Amino acid sequence: MVDFRRWITALAVIAIFAGLASAQVSGGGTQGGPLVCTATVAVPPALRAEGMTELIGDIVLTCTGGTAATVGVAIPTANITVSLGTNVTSRILGNNGATNASEALLLVDEPGQPNLPAPVAGFGPQAPQILCTTPSVGAGPGGCTEFAQNVTVNGGTIQVAAASATGALTPGPNVFQGLVASNQVTFQGIPILAPVSSGVQRIYRITNVRANVAGLGGGGLPGTTQLLASVSISGSTSLPINNPVQIAGFIQNGLSVAFKNANNTGTLGSGGAGFNQCGPGNTSGNPLGVAILQYSENFGTAFKTRVAPTSAYNGQSGSPIQNVPGTIYNSESGFVYPSASNGGLVAGLADYGTRLKAVFNNIPSGVRIFVSVTNLATNVTSPNTAAPAGNTNTSSYAVLINGEASPDANGFPPVLSPTTGINGSPATTGLYELPQTAGSATAVWEVINTNPATNETLSFGVWTQFSPSPATNTPPPGTATVNLSYAPTPPVPFSASAGSQASASLTIPRFADTSTARNVLVVSICQTLLLFPFVTNANGFDTGLAIANTSTDPIATGAQAGACVLSWYDGTGKTPNVNTGTIATGTVYTTLASTSAPGFTGYMMALCNFQYAHGFAFISDIGARNLAMGYLALVVNNGTVARTNAPAAESLGH
Repeated sequence: MVDFRRWITALAVIAIFAGLASAQVSGGGTQGGPLVCTATVAVPPALRAEGMTELIGDIVLTCTGGTAATVGVAIPTANITVSLGTNVTSRILGNNGATNASEALLLVDEPGQPNLPAPVAGFGPQAPQILCTTPSVGAGPGGCTEFAQNVTVNGGTIQVAAASATGALTPGPNVFQGLVASNQVTFQGIPILAPVSSGVQRIYRITNVRANVAGLGGGGLPGTTQLLASVSISGSTSLPINNPVQIAGFIQNGLSVAFKNANNTGTLGSGGAGFNQCGPGNTSGNPLGVAILQYSENFGTAFKTRVAPTSAYNGQSGSPIQNVPGTIYNSESGFVYPSASNGGLVAGLADYGTRLKAVFNNIPSGVRIFVSVTNLATNVTSPNTAAPAGNTNTSSYAVLINGEASPDANGFPPVLSPTTGINGSPATTGLYELPQTAGSATAVWEVINTNPATNETLSFGVWTQFSPSPATNTPPPGTATVNLSYAPTPPVPFSASAGSQASASLTIPRFADTSTARNVLVVSICQTLLLFPFVTNANGFDTGLAIANTSTDPIATGAQAGACVLSWYDGTGKTPNVNTGTIATGTVYTTLASTSAPGFTGYMMALCNFQYAHGFAFISDIGARNLAMGYLALVVNNGTVARTNAPAAESLGH
């Protein structure tokens, strides 16, 4: 099987390297002119409109020219600020008293990029990634100061940023944390060492900037709304920037949802899947299928794993190797930089892969809700999707987890095990019963395998069980709804206000809830529909009407009570309906047409809110002196009239 994710990543890397070819540092040459930088975003990504922590494209400043610095003297610095039209939401890590120091990083000269040449051994792309631990001042006074040193290369001189003014030629810090404030992230005290020589370039890469894209709202055709990033310079050093405003991403809705019937043969009706109060509830057998919930991505990278898969299918590695500058990883995590000096915190690492949520509300009391523990292939009778084999990145796979914001532990999502199953023993479809609180329940699935080369649809099954008892009005009639969205979303486990800002405690990713409630399951009371085909009280005649509630009987039928609504049809529509009031079990309601529908001739239908209603009509002249006849009302089959616990006819003496 072709590993499309690896091919996509490889092609992206090749494209980036091609773009960086002109950024190679080469020795020798002449003065390169005045110092100037050009801002670019080589690959503006598609950004989910629902996302509160979307990774924007890397901003790269490519600088040329300038004047050589004085050897052994501290390199001058500048502050580089990126401003967005919405809040920056990169994770706050802190460091050395800088409480707003974040996971947003600025890398100098692509450290750790093995495919770029480095004219000075141990510097530039060949340098280790070294964090400046004083983000509030960077390499400025009192910080991780760096010094210019000359190195002879190919008969020419190249200046490098060294950790000390004298002594061994060791590289200075080349990784700087950004300070987040509202819609801006600022990198303080960035050493500005001019490349000077013609053909030599200095590269500043800004990565791991997350944005509250959901705060920008919708508008425009999909993929045409731009997220702009502006780059500005402050401080004691001048650094001219060409094209300082860049497109950092294109915004469009990432998620579409659909509601299918349990067989997945059509759309679930607007009223939801119907169930009768009198059952069956399948309390001793398999739960009953309700619906298939479908989540579809609107572009190929809307569903992401926590990190880019390496040797395993699941994309959940606890120790990801995801730190090559400029590489597109197509994961919720960005450029991952671990730092022991940062209190063990890790920059760029998301807490989990894309999560999908179903929130059920208004569940009638006594109704149990089950969901599939993985995505299903077709319908509620299809088996759970099997975990893909190792090193396979083309199968769509998601698992049910414990909580919408529960972090993955050491790369392993908090998976929930089935509480029951269907389709034989051992069960081929694992189901989990959702715990309920005040008629609400939530299911969350995490994407742990996805194919970025295609738009995927993940389908999850919903089942129900209940104990039918019309005599006790159990379960009570009602309609359950469901909302489908990304997860986590406000108001639990965070408020909309908190989720839209940079945070040290909230998990990543986070999303806004753009869902709409949809009816998914309805419990209706059991009814009997009676047809009285001819009723009159005209021309000296009248009709006596009787409706018996026979739900009390010698075969242990569940006793029920309810009212009947009498509807009269004579082509005029002028006769109002009549409500009989509650007819108790074992009793008979009687009325005259002259009382309930004066001057009426036509037919009447009685809809009774209990099973086993039976009717009789008696038509006669006034006083029944000359003409009279009677008939039984027709019981119209509306799906709830069968006596499911009746014994065989011969045992009743029939």
